[in-house]
Amino acid sequence: MVFVFTFLLVSTTGVYSFMNSSKFGKFATGERLERIKKSPNWKDGEFKNQSFTPALTEGVSYYKVMKEFLLDKKVDLKPTDTIPNIKENLLSKSKTEDYMVWFGHSSYMIQIEGKTFLIDPVLSGNASPVKFTTKAFLGANEYKVSDLPTIDYLLLTHDHWDHLDYETVLALKSKVNQIICPLGVGAHLEHWGFDMTKVAEQDWYDSIQFKENTTIHLMPARHFSGRGFKRNQSLWTSYVLEVGDKRIYIGGDSGYDKHFKEIGAKFGSFDLAILENGQYDKSWKYIHMMPEEVIQAAKDLNTKMLLPVHNSKFSLGNHPWNEPLEKITSLPSENIQIITPMIGQTFHPINTNQTFPNWWKNVN
Repeated sequence: MVFVFTFLLVSTTGVYSFMNSSKFGKFATGERLERIKKSPNWKDGEFKNQSFTPALTEGVSYYKVMKEFLLDKKVDLKPTDTIPNIKENLLSKSKTEDYMVWFGHSSYMIQIEGKTFLIDPVLSGNASPVKFTTKAFLGANEYKVSDLPTIDYLLLTHDHWDHLDYETVLALKSKVNQIICPLGVGAHLEHWGFDMTKVAEQDWYDSIQFKENTTIHLMPARHFSGRGFKRNQSLWTSYVLEVGDKRIYIGGDSGYDKHFKEIGAKFGSFDLAILENGQYDKSWKYIHMMPEEVIQAAKDLNTKMLLPVHNSKFSLGNHPWNEPLEKITSLPSENIQIITPMIGQTFHPINTNQTFPNWWKNVN
């Protein structure tokens, strides 16, 4: 009994200490919390989606989900081959060159009209508070923070580990001029020692006008947040990026909902929409889109090009690793060009005359 009691005490203390380590961030308190409470999206002690959004699909239990993950594993959740990739010298590129580079999953950088935007960078090699779990596929994590130029705008969509990476964000401190994030995420950044005069922490439908014809709009998404056990204490968001006459939609993580059509109607059309396509499952269909829904969302947004992300770097769902790209490129997309660059490949963010190989087809 003494041994059991000691073991439980040590284990509980260890878990408590780990969960309170700096990488988990902090919940909002004080003035930040009071501001959050005034948000129309804050109800009953947490942020809410526009539509009712259960974490799991009706009739699905957490036991069923865990059983599928642990006992009914599908084949090919991870590639055995190295992911094809290209690593270019981004530091040598001119500030006047318009280009984009996808770092795998939901991390990418856009340089347009002389301004550089970095979105949800996860470059540490894993998407978890525990180093040996949720590791990047071989070949999918070739870029480091040291490979990036100065970032004018860092955009964070929400605080999940596969979008807000503690190690990467800390390493970016001296390279970032401005950070934009949804309500509550600023508490993490302040806890991590960021200069909060550089942080714009906003709500859905807020618009931030920056110099040189640059406006960033925060728009709804259908998802959730949390870096530990308690969810929805910070907001999740999508973005509309307007630079000159160029317009790009940054979807973050989102299940399908009415907001896509509303955003399409509000802004008219987009040159490029970047939408999550991966880590989906019928068991959590409200918080991640299936490929058919990604196509519909792109149509709702009236976009010319679609970049499907949230795939090809981490295994967070229970589908074959290459299924998201295989499925979405096989679906009719009408006049929308689906672009599928290799990880690390630079390409033009709004040029519709580009072609890309189906690079995943010959990877086992």
